[in-house]
Amino acid sequence: MPDETVITDEMRAAIGVESESRVWDVERGAVAKFALAIGDDSVLYTDEEAAGKTEAGGLIAPPTFLRLLRPGPHRATYEMPYRNVLDGGSQYRYHVPIKVGDTITVTNTLVEMFEKPGRMGLMLFRIHEQRYVNQNGELAATQRTTSISYPDQA
Repeated sequence: MPDETVITDEMRAAIGVESESRVWDVERGAVAKFALAIGDDSVLYTDEEAAGKTEAGGLIAPPTFLRLLRPGPHRATYEMPYRNVLDGGSQYRYHVPIKVGDTITVTNTLVEMFEKPGRMGLMLFRIHEQRYVNQNGELAATQRTTSISYPDQA
């Protein structure tokens, strides 16, 4: 009996293909509103004078602010075998602070795809990596996100 798989050749071909890039300006007002929305009153996000006296040297964006900065559309498309999707979590790596006034270019790449059996059948795991590069060409951060797709319950 051949191994069952929902991963098609079209899906395999999408691995390693980078999305179109999208450029975002890190604006002071957006950072302040985001910090307020998440309940973080750190001076690093709202008080320019106080933030200037810290190691950061000025206003920076909260770490999860990156969730607002979306990449452009994917260049490789494929049909998903399942319509049910769970967020399997994200891991962030920060390399340089994202500062107010920065211009950040965001891209997304499907880096891995695999299957695992589950209670409802074969689950599809997709791991994407988003790259955040500042106006100086420095990699500011990376985000690895896992999506889990699964079949409808019978």
